[in-house]
Amino acid sequence: QVQLVESGGGLVQPGGSLRLSCAASSPRYPAIPMGWYRQAPEKERELVATFLRDRTKKYADSVKGRFTISRDKAMSTVFLQMDSLKPEDTAVYYCTGTYGSASVWGQGTQVTVSS
Repeated sequence: QVQLVESGGGLVQPGGSLRLSCAASSPRYPAIPMGWYRQAPEKERELVATFLRDRTKKYADSVKGRFTISRDKAMSTVFLQMDSLKPEDTAVYYCTGTYGSASVWGQGTQVTVSS
């Protein structure tokens, strides 16, 4: 069973930046789709950014122009560069990837944007 491990979360001031990473353990083949969701307190989990099955990228309207999703050449690690962070970006960020018909989720990493 492939596992996804997120890292890079933390506390940052408004306007700051963070880079999240999600590494897949022992993948036999790249996950697709693969991307990031987030869940704020008392809110539903929502899509942030993802690579779709056709390898194009999709972003939530709220993060367009501020966040960038990317992958390494081996396509086993996905990154989320987050710039111009706002307090409303505060949430637990989850990485997810689909391997065949199975969706795998990471444990999540906390991102807090506060002064």
